[in-house]
Amino acid sequence: MAAVVVVGLGVLALTGASGSGAGDARTVHMVFDNAFGLVEGGDFRIGGVRAGQTTKFSIKTSRTGPPKAIVTARLNRAGFGKTLRRDARCTIRPQSLVGEYFVDCQPGSGARLADGGTIGLANNAGTIPQDLVNDILRRPARERLRLFVASLGTGLAGRPTDLQAVLRRAWPGLRETRRTLGILGRQNQTLKQFITDADTIVTRVEARKHDVTRFIRDSRGAAETGASRRVQLRDATRRLPGLLRELRPSMAQLSGLAREGGPLADDLRVSAPAATTLLRRTGPFARSALPALRGLGKAARPALQALRESRSELANLRSLGRQAPATAKPLRQLLQSLDDRRHAVDADPRGRVTAPPAPDPTHTDSGGGFTGFESIANYFFWQAMTTNGFDAIGHQLRVGATVTKCSPYRNTPPTDADSQQLFKDCNSWLGPHQPGINAPDPSVPGSTAARASADAARPKVSAPASLPGPAARKGASAPSSPKAVSGALDYLLGP
Repeated sequence: MAAVVVVGLGVLALTGASGSGAGDARTVHMVFDNAFGLVEGGDFRIGGVRAGQTTKFSIKTSRTGPPKAIVTARLNRAGFGKTLRRDARCTIRPQSLVGEYFVDCQPGSGARLADGGTIGLANNAGTIPQDLVNDILRRPARERLRLFVASLGTGLAGRPTDLQAVLRRAWPGLRETRRTLGILGRQNQTLKQFITDADTIVTRVEARKHDVTRFIRDSRGAAETGASRRVQLRDATRRLPGLLRELRPSMAQLSGLAREGGPLADDLRVSAPAATTLLRRTGPFARSALPALRGLGKAARPALQALRESRSELANLRSLGRQAPATAKPLRQLLQSLDDRRHAVDADPRGRVTAPPAPDPTHTDSGGGFTGFESIANYFFWQAMTTNGFDAIGHQLRVGATVTKCSPYRNTPPTDADSQQLFKDCNSWLGPHQPGINAPDPSVPGSTAARASADAARPKVSAPASLPGPAARKGASAPSSPKAVSGALDYLLGP
């Protein structure tokens, strides 16, 4: 009676639902006899894990058979886009007691399903809603079902193959049970031997169940360690054939060593009592070392944590080390040049007097100047000695500050008689060509100097006769640029 009910419901439910939805770049289409309970946006799962959602429903008609429901799903979760195979199996399952349904697919093991591929009807199965089964027990559905079953028997007469196909698709458990029974039937002898051997193994395991428990616990730790080092294990396995080839000569030599080690073994046998005494006396020493080893073990935990935390610093140091040669070589050359007396700018006898004694590389007996490092230190030393003189009585500051009319800073050209006179008295000569003062300013828009090229527009102006300096004060002609700078400094610092 239950089979007839299932057949009736399967035939009654051969209708589809249509809708519209949007899919993304990776979609999958599934063919069902019935898409009852599915809605747009419903769950689409792979192996029980939510991988996307159903987005579209359509009906596929055929002249030779009943219409089929086409369900389109979009996979929008990372890692599931390429898991489905062409032999994947999909089933419509109830999600809750309120009538919600979802599609659950098993990935399969064949070729990969392409984007937009279709999973055929032979691999899919629908579901029978619980409320429809319960409605059969009520009136008038019970009387209608009796009439339907009577008419169905006449309609299915001579069609056992179609009825069998409907039964298999109507209830997935029947299909899976048939497949399982077929596999067990083909392997009955193997199962028989397995049961016999399993009885023997279980009996022995029961006698040593504590050892089995310890083995399983230790195996878990070994598996975790092996999983964390799977890359090293893979490389070691790849190198194993070469190791075995190279190990054969070594094993042959080891065999010869074992044969020739007979006399040595006899001598060891004679020395065994003394070795036994040594091992016995080693016991108290080992017990005394236990506290130190325990302390070392406690110290190893924070040290290991520190090493783990220093991985980022080590990575930065490794990256810096790769780039260090390009910088270290010029830096080394610069430091060596600064510490080489042969690279002194000029000969200075004080360099030989203050040079370090032999065998320092910078020691010299034949004169020379100062090294770069000595010159840097001499600058600060002589600068301090220049500004701070001292004798047996005390110190004297050699630098003084005087505020005059030339103290304020000005960068505007003279426009009237007073500013021109101030310029003559306080001008610090910076060269014969001063734009905006004694030469056209090329930065002024529309000026002649701005339109001409730099070489053609630069005027050849001699130094003014009013340049403040020793030559100007003595009535001499205008000096060249270096002498003009020296004269300006002499003017500012005084005679």
